[in-house]
Amino acid sequence: MSDLEELRRKRMQELQEQASNTENQEQGYQEIEMQKKQILMQILTPEARSRLANLRLTKPEFVNQVELQLIQLAQMGRIKSKIDDEQLKELLKKVSGPKRKISISRR
Repeated sequence: MSDLEELRRKRMQELQEQASNTENQEQGYQEIEMQKKQILMQILTPEARSRLANLRLTKPEFVNQVELQLIQLAQMGRIKSKIDDEQLKELLKKVSGPKRKISISRR
């Protein structure tokens, strides 16, 4: 019986360690997200942040990519003033690339 109890104790310890690691990772992720939000609040106008929030509903990966690029530009000192909605639209057009034209022909 002591071997079985020892195995249970080791397994419980492993599960507790996994749970604490998951909590630490989640806290780290939340801290990074808070830092991202702080930087974006400094470099984007409220309208531009609203546009990104709306776009995040349909293209979350694309918005994350754009946000990271904006943060990198800000950290390098290449952003001199806040980016407004029109500037963000132009940036989004450049980043997204050309759209594919789809034509449907009936016979």
